[in-house]
Amino acid sequence: MRTLQLTLTALLLCFVTTFAVASDRYRLAWSHYTGWEPWGYADHSGILKKWADKEGIEIQVTLVNDYIESINLYTAGQFDACVMTNMDALTIPAVGGVDSTALIVGDFSNGNDGIVMKNGSAVSDLKGRDIHLVELSVSHYMLARALDKHGLSERDVRVVNTSDSDIAALFTTLPNAAVVTWNPPLQQVRNVPGANLVFDSAQIPGEIIDLLVVRSDSSERFKRALVGAWYEVMQIMAGRDAAAAEAIAFMAEQTGATVAEFTAQLRTTAMFYDPAEAVAFAEGEALRQTMQQVRTFSFDKGLFGGTASSPDFVGIAFPDGSVLGNKNNIKLRFDADFMRAAIAHP
Repeated sequence: MRTLQLTLTALLLCFVTTFAVASDRYRLAWSHYTGWEPWGYADHSGILKKWADKEGIEIQVTLVNDYIESINLYTAGQFDACVMTNMDALTIPAVGGVDSTALIVGDFSNGNDGIVMKNGSAVSDLKGRDIHLVELSVSHYMLARALDKHGLSERDVRVVNTSDSDIAALFTTLPNAAVVTWNPPLQQVRNVPGANLVFDSAQIPGEIIDLLVVRSDSSERFKRALVGAWYEVMQIMAGRDAAAAEAIAFMAEQTGATVAEFTAQLRTTAMFYDPAEAVAFAEGEALRQTMQQVRTFSFDKGLFGGTASSPDFVGIAFPDGSVLGNKNNIKLRFDADFMRAAIAHP
């Protein structure tokens, strides 16, 4: 009997230990984009591991080459954190019922997303054309904003859903191509002979926001480690020394760009290197106005599903406690607390 009790006790201890280890292990997914390349460097350099060790946890980092697939995997529970834009955070995990928090507001696109075409030099020349883009993503949103600004609508074009991993090659081969994409593919298509940039995100500043999103019920240790590592990398990138050059060179190599090309991409990315800037943006009225536009566009496109009767279906919470939409169904939260902590404790 005692042998049995000891065996059961040993098995119980083994289970508890295994559970404890598993509960201290977290998974982060990211995909290639200028404003998210720092996550690759944070992993490569050991900076993320340092911050994870400080919190007594383990963070597994996975590069997912298909951007939308990475968000789908996060929504399905395969990851605890994932990089995504403000619109995609709302229309995929939030609408899918996953309570998520925008933990880090990393940047907004300020020319890093664009519409490029052959045989045309203005948005008006898109009329009647096939437009290749990741359908129902921020690229689709930007196309709608561009068309509206120039007196057109989506009825005047044909949207062709295309994976972000295929857009650059497709633009090169199609004789009459028109695409909407983001860097690094944007830079690649702009370098194709005969390519013309007819609209970019600098014309709608602050509307395409690049985030690190985590499950709201994630451990605070996980959140602190992510924020700590991110702003250590931001501090390095903002420098003018050998460490900054090494970091930029690594990121450029990972995207298949030269240092000069990657540096050019950074110039069209409004990076919040200083956490105080990110906090100010997250707490600003402009964010609320942007999310109002984004949720209206998303609802009009049917991205809230057939059961949603209005854009109020999902609640979006802001740092001041205000909510857009259903206060009883808050699924996207903008939280400035961890970024604010990074100001005082870099």
